[in-house]
Amino acid sequence: MNILQITSSVRGKDSETTRVTNLVIDKLVAANPDATVVRRDFGAQPHPLLDGAAVGALFTPADQRSSEQAARVALDDALIAEAQAADVIVIGAPMYNFGMPAQLKGWFDAIARSGVTFRYTETGPVGLLANKKVYVATARGGVYPAEADPQVPHIRMLLNFLGLSDHTFIYSHGLNMGPEAAAKGQQAANEAVEAALA
Repeated sequence: MNILQITSSVRGKDSETTRVTNLVIDKLVAANPDATVVRRDFGAQPHPLLDGAAVGALFTPADQRSSEQAARVALDDALIAEAQAADVIVIGAPMYNFGMPAQLKGWFDAIARSGVTFRYTETGPVGLLANKKVYVATARGGVYPAEADPQVPHIRMLLNFLGLSDHTFIYSHGLNMGPEAAAKGQQAANEAVEAALA
């Protein structure tokens, strides 16, 4: 089993989403001792964000790219190869200002490439990263009912677009609502991990 861990929190060892993704990975590895884990910590080592130079490199034919353009595309190629090779992807997605961190959006921007991880057809786009399990740990300071959640629908849409339709979201709610609410939210996340990986 190949496991890819995506960390997007900038909080380092204090990150709740990293704590939860580590729990998921520990359980996966315990059940699959021969598993390999590839870790990408974009909070500690951000991937270059999509900009004009990156778009220009991507739309330049490979045999016409400058050395700088080739190097920039190679950075995204490496992330795509990791996602393609993974059997399980475990994503830490804290809520920042009602959305995902720029670090996580940057990963989606890097791996969403037409003809590689999705393709357009006469009936619409088809994701090419199928047959993978995805766990997404999200932490938020407040409590958001499903019908009013501003973050998860966007992440779910991106996953589905890439063919990653088998996904489980694990929530840590109420982390900034006092010690009791935070402890309750963390316990709920722990229980959700146990249930998801039972």
